[in-house]
Amino acid sequence: MRLTELRLPLDHDAHDLRAAIVKRLGLAADDLLGYTIFRRGHDARKPSAIVFIYTLDVDLKDENAVLARLRGDRHVAPTPDTSYRFVARATQTSALPRPVVIGTGPCGLFAGLLLAQMGFRPLILERGKAVRERTQDTWGLWRKGRLNPESNVQFGEGGAGTFSDGKLYSQIKDPGHRGRKVLTEFVKAGAPAEILYVSKPHIGTFKLVTVVENMRAEIEALGGEVRFQSRVETIEIEQGQVRGVRLADGQSIATSHVVLAVGHSARDTFQMLHGRGVHIEAKAFSIGVRIEHPQSLIDRARFGRNAGNPLLGAADYKLVHHCDNGRSAYSFCMCPGGTVVAATSEPGRVVTNGMSQYSRNERNANSALVVGITPADYPGGQGENGDPLAGIAFQRHWESLAFEAGGGNYDAPAQRVGDFLAGRPSTSLGSVVPSYTPGVHPTDLALCLPDYVVAALRESLPAFGREIAGFAMEDALLTGVETRTSSPIRITRGDDFQSVNTRGLYPAGEGAGYAGGILSAAVDGIKVGEAVALSLTGRPGQAS
Repeated sequence: MRLTELRLPLDHDAHDLRAAIVKRLGLAADDLLGYTIFRRGHDARKPSAIVFIYTLDVDLKDENAVLARLRGDRHVAPTPDTSYRFVARATQTSALPRPVVIGTGPCGLFAGLLLAQMGFRPLILERGKAVRERTQDTWGLWRKGRLNPESNVQFGEGGAGTFSDGKLYSQIKDPGHRGRKVLTEFVKAGAPAEILYVSKPHIGTFKLVTVVENMRAEIEALGGEVRFQSRVETIEIEQGQVRGVRLADGQSIATSHVVLAVGHSARDTFQMLHGRGVHIEAKAFSIGVRIEHPQSLIDRARFGRNAGNPLLGAADYKLVHHCDNGRSAYSFCMCPGGTVVAATSEPGRVVTNGMSQYSRNERNANSALVVGITPADYPGGQGENGDPLAGIAFQRHWESLAFEAGGGNYDAPAQRVGDFLAGRPSTSLGSVVPSYTPGVHPTDLALCLPDYVVAALRESLPAFGREIAGFAMEDALLTGVETRTSSPIRITRGDDFQSVNTRGLYPAGEGAGYAGGILSAAVDGIKVGEAVALSLTGRPGQAS
């Protein structure tokens, strides 16, 4: 049976936890046969009295008697069934067309894995390189300012999530328990087992590399195929039906089912799809900067005298402020004990992102501070005859200005918070040492952000400082620009997960505008994989 909301003090041990279960359920000690932790989080609203909160699956001698005795207790119930069940299976004798998955980020990886596990032998195409080669190219930009447009933070095996904090939590509704399937597969592939139960699980870049490689190995062992450096030049469409894909090297691959999981930075692919008549809509996204503080400052603000406790780890935060100009500014992709990274995929542009290793033990905390914008904010983005790709041009404009403001060498423009609030350029840095490589250039970030974003951030920083002591400290460092928070487009799909005007095309994940983060993208990949499997077996249906 499941027991929820069991609260224990920070300094408890396993003996205390067992004793608390026995007491809470009114058991004799030997009535409790065992337990497993389903979820563990902590409540730090009172830093001087932090408590852990458990959800537990307990094994009892007489579960029915306890359930009957505690009937009406909302924290006691039978354990729900969270096991995953495949929606279809390929038969050995079937001559089904081989589905193609484009992209090996979390969405494409899980769509491909699921199709392979169901026996459909998917072909997975990735424009970038395998994850270890890709890592070398990524370090080439970070250490030497040398960009490979086809192999970088955005493109390559594992997708953009490989060079991030590896966060595995989301606020999506998940009645089918697909998120549990995602976490279970990650653990099977080498992720720490604790991601199954901690409330805010993460893996970190170095561990993600091995996890991604192991998942690829399983796909291949099950009959799937993964091809790297295989950029899709065009999707072949006849009378509104996908007929195949053509690669940049001229090779054509016939298929009637294409999962499009290209991520939010495949701008040339979006242009190709628009040119082929696939229905695309402009959508809202956000832009802003990265902010860095000493991690110790965030720990003290969140945990008080318990800062540094290894059970708590590095503290995080989530902030939002509704501004006088009608916009909202908020923190995004907070990376405790992490680094700010160069994340451009195009020459002559600067883009920032955040990354943490599993240990989260770097000097600084960082997060994006971004402001929401809509298609009405960028030229050509609104109206019935608006350009659905106008948001891409808008992103590129500010990324190019950031490249210029940073010195034209992939250094990022940076500014001390005190200078930013005062409206003066920074000429030097303070006590917060920047983590961004190749390097930063002190300047005025107003040169590479829209005026209304600058105004919203200047209003928000003091407000955030009232929530987290020291957040608006003079020497906190802002680095620009953060433009890739989400896709600027949505490739609209119907209830069957296919494009609304192109049969056999399954837009999926962040790039298609249906996810935000590793877990939600992976879950969307599973849903789309299920839809493809149902179509291939002649049982089209809608995944829940």
